[in-house]
Amino acid sequence: MALPKIETPSYTMVLPSREGDIKFRPFTVKEEKILMMAQETGEQKDMIMGICDVIESCTYGQLNPKELPVFDIEYIFLQIRAKSVGEIAKFKVICPDDLKTYTDVEIDISKVDVQMDDNHTNKIMIDENRKLGVVLNYPTIDSYDVSKGIDDVKTQDVFDLIYSCVDHIYEGDKIYPGKDSTLEEKKEFFDSLNQKNLVDIRKFFDTMPSLKAEIEVENPNTKVKSMVTLRGLQDFF
Repeated sequence: MALPKIETPSYTMVLPSREGDIKFRPFTVKEEKILMMAQETGEQKDMIMGICDVIESCTYGQLNPKELPVFDIEYIFLQIRAKSVGEIAKFKVICPDDLKTYTDVEIDISKVDVQMDDNHTNKIMIDENRKLGVVLNYPTIDSYDVSKGIDDVKTQDVFDLIYSCVDHIYEGDKIYPGKDSTLEEKKEFFDSLNQKNLVDIRKFFDTMPSLKAEIEVENPNTKVKSMVTLRGLQDFF
């Protein structure tokens, strides 16, 4: 005899990077097992794979997580988690005043949002006289180790990330799509840039949208109060 089926509620959200509602549901025991097994391995690739599998299932196959910007992945996962295990989540954070004492904090994760720097732009001007510039896409979850900040990524990996994020290079009305350029052509182009150009490109990655929340914590030993920033999957997973 077939067992009764359990109804799962559905919700909608709007992704930070695009307009339109995305339908989603809380994760079930099946998806929770995927996340738990990913955590148990302690491997970054397993965590990413687990999160992508859960997002794809819980959004009814509407999204391919590996094609989305990292900040979309972060936002989607947190929204699913809020509806699955409760909006108030407990986290253990280290106190900044002594960098050794941990304390527990509670956060309403349904109110954590993606934040963008006011000066952020994905259009980088290389030579204003020639109207020469580059337009960059946001990194996807496979682009680099999201457990680390861009500052912790090795130099060659940073350049590989830049090459992979090129949407197009333009000069006046002439457009050179990134997908039509070889890796060697991209290397030659970016190796010819000056230091200011590189700083401007780096600024794109440093200021791109990210999921973050600032909270006040009190060291239980010293009673010192400090502000702590939780950022990205590494802090909210």
